Amino acid sequence: MRYVSWNVNGLRAVMKKGFEDIVAQIAPDVLALQETKLQANQAAPDLPDYLEFWSYAERKGYSGTAVFSKRAPLQVLHGLGFANLDDEGRIVALEFPECWFVCVYTPNAQNGLARIDHRMEWDDAFRDFCKGLEEGVLPAGVPVERVDGEGAVVLLPDAGAGEGKNGADIDPGKIMLGAGHIPASWLPRTSAGETADAKPVVVCGDLNVAHNEIDLKNPGPNRGNAGFSDEERGKFGELLGVGFTDTFRYLHPDVEGAYSWWSYRFHARENNAGWRIDYFLVSDALRENVQTASILSEVYGSDHCPVMLELENNQLTQTQP
Repeated sequence: MRYVSWNVNGLRAVMKKGFEDIVAQIAPDVLALQETKLQANQAAPDLPDYLEFWSYAERKGYSGTAVFSKRAPLQVLHGLGFANLDDEGRIVALEFPECWFVCVYTPNAQNGLARIDHRMEWDDAFRDFCKGLEEGVLPAGVPVERVDGEGAVVLLPDAGAGEGKNGADIDPGKIMLGAGHIPASWLPRTSAGETADAKPVVVCGDLNVAHNEIDLKNPGPNRGNAGFSDEERGKFGELLGVGFTDTFRYLHPDVEGAYSWWSYRFHARENNAGWRIDYFLVSDALRENVQTASILSEVYGSDHCPVMLELENNQLTQTQP
């Protein structure tokens, strides 16, 4: 199984730079995107071999995540279960028979760590979310895509009511799983106490932190800045500590100069003055299945490049958690 994750920093912009051709060349089984900066039905990439699952920020032109999968998931979650954390479209989580696949766009702590308290709350909630999925515990109050007996997504009875022009109703009709954009307001929520089968988790996305000095070009002058503060690095370490593996460092513990993000200023990419802030993490039970974990730095179109993970048969060789 080949998984690819890419912060596109605006999907509409990267679609003008050969996005579909890039996806065809890489040929992922599952593609995760961050910072799509879209609302429902604003753009539709031509990827006919994939099912589509989207999360949107309430604020227009901001944040947003999406997952494109060649396989149908069992269900799809769109949030962590906290109203103050789930309004920016930062989570799409797909359950497959053998694992959960989580796409995340972690909030930036901002200049001067102005948003560090929000970031710390997010990191705690995200760690518990991932560990909960691994243990078979679903978050409550999260928009969820599930299907009926005909393969259509189950919608709320009042989906589309008053959402048309001049307050007219919209008839959503029958929406098949993976058919495209579905507003979160149309979806039912998970209930408290809901469970699923315990299974390992694959996490990917822009986690907005360089974990160690090897993960950025200039650690000295950036120490304490957003993305390389002790607080953020510590929370990332806590996530690994509850049973997750950084797949790139697992296979390449000493590789230097391997980055996934570069500033648009000061010829940073030309000089490879970058940061590794885009990751694939897996439950420790899956790490022996990791075949490749790579950074596709030759791919342009965004200030981030894609990262890729290949898992052997995507089946466990270790005891499930």
